[in-house]
Amino acid sequence: MANDYRETSKYIALILRHKPETIGIKLDEHGWADVSELISGISKTHLIDMEILEKIVSEDEKQRYSFNEDKTLIRANQGHSIPVDVELEEAEPPEILYHGTGEKYVSSIDDQGLIPKSRLYVHLSKDIETAVKVGQRHGKPVVYEVRSGDMNRAGYKFYISVNGVWLTKSVPAEYLI
Repeated sequence: MANDYRETSKYIALILRHKPETIGIKLDEHGWADVSELISGISKTHLIDMEILEKIVSEDEKQRYSFNEDKTLIRANQGHSIPVDVELEEAEPPEILYHGTGEKYVSSIDDQGLIPKSRLYVHLSKDIETAVKVGQRHGKPVVYEVRSGDMNRAGYKFYISVNGVWLTKSVPAEYLI
């Protein structure tokens, strides 16, 4: 994505995941926002129109956003701190998934396991490379292996978002390697 739109994309993430009231809009129970209201609200502080929004959605390397079929609604695919049901598909995870974090969180994770903190779910990656990238956002990266197959057999539910991020409510420490 062109650098020009990075700040706008981050602002969209803030609105659609955490604070729609920032621009005076509401999300429905599934996290959808009216596209015209979103553009109108964002345009007060950022350069945006439908063409720019479509570019941000299509070029976002993490595929954070989805439109409905006629592009009248938009939502974040995951990462919400507000209660919405993004209609996640329950799925059987691979035997091992990965979680990237910063070194400063290791002792807490070793004690408590992985908890969603301000989000609705713990985010897990299907490969080490992605987990390392995520961990780098929090300082020196540390990657945990999650025994997701064992968790699934023990009754823990896993979901996969439309952009391939694995989600679960929590990961007890005994399932971390």
